[in-house]
Amino acid sequence: MKANNGKACSRHAVVAVLSFVFAFPVSSQVPKHPLDGLTASEIWATYEVLRSSRKVDNETRYATVDLHEPPKQDVLAWKPGQATRREAFAVLKQGARTFEAVVDLNGKRIVSWTEVKGVQVSSPPEEADELDGLVKDNPEVKAGLKRRGITDLNTVLCTDRHFASYFGVDEAPGHRLFGVECAQITGPLEDGGAIEGLTILWDATTNKALHVTDGEIVPVPKTDANYDAASVGTLRDVPTPIAVHQPLGPSFKLDGQTVSWQKWSFHFRIDRRVGPVINNVSYQDGDKLRSILYEGSLSEIFVPYMDPSEDWFDRTFFDAGETGGAFASSMEPAEDCPENAVYFDQMYANWKGIVQTKHRAACLFEEPSSDMAWRHDDAGIVESRKMRNLVLRTIGIFGNYDYIFDWVFQQDGTIRVRAGASGWDQVHTVKNATAADGVEEAVKYGRFIAEHYVGPDHDHFFSFRLDFDVDGTANSFVRDKLVMKRLPEGSLRKSLWVAEPETAKTEEQAKARMNMEAPEAWRIVNPNIKNPLGYPVGYELMPGDNAMPLMSADDYPQKRAGFTDYHIWVTPYRENERYAGGDYPAQSKAADGLPVWTKAKRPIENTDIVLWYTMGFHHVPHAEDWPVMPTVWHEFELKPVNFFARNPALDLPK
Repeated sequence: MKANNGKACSRHAVVAVLSFVFAFPVSSQVPKHPLDGLTASEIWATYEVLRSSRKVDNETRYATVDLHEPPKQDVLAWKPGQATRREAFAVLKQGARTFEAVVDLNGKRIVSWTEVKGVQVSSPPEEADELDGLVKDNPEVKAGLKRRGITDLNTVLCTDRHFASYFGVDEAPGHRLFGVECAQITGPLEDGGAIEGLTILWDATTNKALHVTDGEIVPVPKTDANYDAASVGTLRDVPTPIAVHQPLGPSFKLDGQTVSWQKWSFHFRIDRRVGPVINNVSYQDGDKLRSILYEGSLSEIFVPYMDPSEDWFDRTFFDAGETGGAFASSMEPAEDCPENAVYFDQMYANWKGIVQTKHRAACLFEEPSSDMAWRHDDAGIVESRKMRNLVLRTIGIFGNYDYIFDWVFQQDGTIRVRAGASGWDQVHTVKNATAADGVEEAVKYGRFIAEHYVGPDHDHFFSFRLDFDVDGTANSFVRDKLVMKRLPEGSLRKSLWVAEPETAKTEEQAKARMNMEAPEAWRIVNPNIKNPLGYPVGYELMPGDNAMPLMSADDYPQKRAGFTDYHIWVTPYRENERYAGGDYPAQSKAADGLPVWTKAKRPIENTDIVLWYTMGFHHVPHAEDWPVMPTVWHEFELKPVNFFARNPALDLPK
């Protein structure tokens, strides 16, 4: 994770778009739904109410200003056109103190004001910009740069910072601490050559360096790290066009932030911490609109690096909880989304509480799938149906990584959730040019990805929060254990397998890991509603590729990221349990979130429950990652199991 370094980017002198770009201001209109994101006027109202209360001042920093969701029962009872509760939730930094405020936007008053002790708020790019000049003014930092022949500070950015993780020693209790690294910039699109050996532990509470380490001098490499078209060199021939156009417009319908398409209905908003929040997901089955998900979203991202050196050992990032305002990046028309996409703007509050607009923060589009929905060849008579999908896409910027998140709705009742990782590998500079130099130490914890640049090994773990309401809120979690059975003596077959369902009664019993030698299928069912064949209606979570953490249980980062211990967790619904790693993971000293909540072993049978899914992968960097990484995708599916009476895509027209 690298900070946004504020470089001017000249990606395109001209953006040519061959179709109209439709943009809808997601949060700038009058809210039409209880779960609509805050509008511009509501963000201003939050700011004004807080200012008029005299609880904040010009030095106050606004880490969060987001919708404070109404109680779930109120949302489920709400009908279009009815008045609704509108509240804002703000997390505020005042010096070393942190406060949470809930503001009633209808009554223009503060509902609650609470100090939260012993925590640190997330850090947005604006804080890095504030730190840059202060760090470069430090005499020890200046001396370290001069020792390396760097005297023009305009070519240096000291914005790459990360929270100083806790490892049993608290150097400045209660203070906001960052490990800061400087880089020398030589081009418009490169992330800068790290100035190796110069590391700073910065106290952002006092705005002073706790200590500066000025170690071995490693020259900043001259390796070209730019990736704009002019730097690439000769570009390949432009391929023949593939046209994606809808002359009659999209076939989905929008009512504010509610989407209807091919029997699907759902609401969405863009959250600055976790990105797209999908609500009220339902499917039209005959004359019934049947509920599936009350809410689905990302919950946390954990990215630990595997380098024990002094300036790397504590790079164990909680990307969602530590990075302020990472969602969302502006989409590039016809590049990030296809030509037929509809775009949505996002309103948000910046570090000082002022309303900002992020243009094209999300896109919605139909895509023609390369797969058929179903087919069969019966003695030469072929019936086949083409499938199309509806995709809601956002992109979050977490320092050096760009994460793309897709929520894909399929005509057969399946929801596919995809996470794509692109951007930059974090690298450190070494004296040796390549692995051919035969120095083992340089690549002991990573790999060369360019001359003089080593990318350390690391992991990516994504936690998703899935509040299922399968035909109502009373649901259960079922583990179908696939078990080998020996057949009786004398059978020609010796063995087979059977599916043995087990309903988890407590959250402790629901914890599960993927295991190819003891496979399981994981379902959320409504035990009170049966399909025509007598089975409880349900949805299955079908995982894709996955990983387990390879750190020891007593390692501090693994303790803090305990949600990665299992792929599946199930908890009873609680409105204040939203983040798998806890509300404030920055500089946290102990486990929080899922490992703590589930110690209570609360009952989860036939009640309102939330399923949490951890998806991860190990990343060993390689040459193809340079200078910008090809997108790597991982995904999972939410698939109907006995939810319908028969194939729900049977009615697709030819």
